Formats: sequence, C-alpha cells, structure tokens
Amino acid sequence: MISLNDIEKACGRIEGQVKRTPVLSSQLLNKWLGHDVFFKAECLQKIGAFKARGGCNTISWLIETGQKPKRIVANSSGNHAQAIAWAANRYHIPATIYMPDYSSKVKIEATKSYGAEVVLCETRDLADAKVKKASEEEGTYWIPPFNHEQVIAGQGTAMYEALQDVPKIDAVFAPCGGGGLVSGTLVATKGMSPKSKVFGVEPLNANDAAESLRKNSIQRLASKPKTLADGVMTMAVGDITFEHLKHLDGMYEITEDRIVYWTQWLTHLLKLHLEPTSAMTMEGVFQWLKTQKSKKRIMMVLTGGNIDNATQKAIWEDDFLIETPRL
Repeated sequence: MISLNDIEKACGRIEGQVKRTPVLSSQLLNKWLGHDVFFKAECLQKIGAFKARGGCNTISWLIETGQKPKRIVANSSGNHAQAIAWAANRYHIPATIYMPDYSSKVKIEATKSYGAEVVLCETRDLADAKVKKASEEEGTYWIPPFNHEQVIAGQGTAMYEALQDVPKIDAVFAPCGGGGLVSGTLVATKGMSPKSKVFGVEPLNANDAAESLRKNSIQRLASKPKTLADGVMTMAVGDITFEHLKHLDGMYEITEDRIVYWTQWLTHLLKLHLEPTSAMTMEGVFQWLKTQKSKKRIMMVLTGGNIDNATQKAIWEDDFLIETPRL
C-alpha cells in the first residue's frame, strides 16, 4: 500500500504542471441539507478530470528514476486516455492508447488531439489484452488507469490539497471505478485527518467493487455495465487498489435515476459542467447524511466534466429539478 509520503512526493512532482483546483460549496444546498458539503472541483483540472494528476506523476516519476521510456501505452474508456496523451505529449514521449469503441466520442477525439495514437477495440477486455501485448515491446511502458502505485499517489494529491484548504472534515467521498482515486483519497485522508471517514461510491449497475468487498475477493463484471457514469465502467478493481479498498468505511451503490438526479442538481447549483460520475458521489453523501444526528462537514471529489452529446441528452431527458434535495 502507498503512504502519505508517496502522495507528498507526487505533489512535488506535479506542482506547476496541473492546476490546484478550487474547493466550492453551495449555500442553498447546505441550507436544504443542514450540513456543510464541499466539492473539490477536478472538473476544472487539466484535460477536464483528476486523471491528469496520476498520469503526470507517473511519467515524471519514470523520468526522475531514470526509466524514461521510448513509448507509453495505456488502456482506458476515457479520462485516463486523455491524461496519458496530454502528459506524454508534455514530456515528448509517443503514446498509444487502447480504448473500447463504446467510449465517449468526446474523450476519443480529445485523446487524439493531445497527439496520441488511438486504437479502438470492440470490448474493454480486448483493449486490455492489446495493451498488455504492446507493453512487452522493448522500450515501452504501460501506465494502467488505476492499478499502479504512482497513479494512485498522483490521484491522492487532489484530496491532499482539499484537506489543506478545508480542514476539520467529518467524512470524505469519492467515486470508485478501478479504485485508483478512492485509494489515493483514503491514504491522503487517513494520513492528514485520521478520524475522518472515507467512503467509495459506484453505480449499482457496475458494482464490482462492492461485490468484491462483500466476498473478500476481486469480482469481475460479466459484461459491459449499463450506466451513464462512464468514468467508472471498469470491469474489475486491481489487486493493488483492492488492498486499499478493504480499509474504506463503506461503499455506496447508486441507481441510475439518482445519478441523473444529482447530475442535474449539482450542475444547476454549482454552475459547473459535470460528468454523471462526478455527481453520482453526492447520492452517497446524501444517504450517509440521512443516518447522522449532528451537523457534519463533508468533502467530495467532482472528478470530471467531459460529456458527449448522447450523454447530455440522456441526462436532461426528464426534469429532476422539480424535486428539491432535502433529507
């Protein structure tokens, strides 16, 4: 498992290369809920997502340790693809990204625009197989989307910053796909604020992490999950991230209607462009706050803001703003 020291080193590597994103809140939402909820706005990060942190830190670490590769390969359905393409371009290293062909068109085109070669595959499993084979070529380094110590350390810098800016937090929430962000969030939080609770949040339709924790072994989804939260459509968590996930205080599983509900409401209240994966986390916060008897201070990560037209239409097909969010 990584340590707080790993995250602190990552902060030093990426300083000046990624943004120190703001922590925001909504007075109206806090009034309605009776609690203080803070949002680390990684949707305003480079490439529009927190993934820039892990990608930048990993490549910087490779160079720092004398391992600069001739080529970088990665597998991703979206934001990690953009992050590696962007970070590799900064360090003048050619990159090839293997993506399932159902990935967001916006994310596919953005990855290409950062200079990477994009190879589209029929399934996520095929993309994973192709990147593994490509990584065996001499001079090639594979940066996976979550199951890598330096990727996790880089992602953890988001919460490290957030807790510096807003101390005395009772609970922290982050979305869980492969587990890289929530693992880094866990290490940063427990290292800086040991009494704070840390929760993961994932779609009920893609709940491999929750199933893995229940069965105490990594469980793999049988097929591509049907969820609007495309940022957490991984088929299974990694062996490295799973060891971190075991130390979480809980994992919330969110239905699709609640993912849409909070995407609409947080977009409206915060005036930000938010992916459903980001907003999904708020339902975990909402469910936890229902069980609390005293006023709490919550921090959650808004992971990204890259949405294609089809997803936008699905989000706004029905009007959920007629139902005010109250506990």
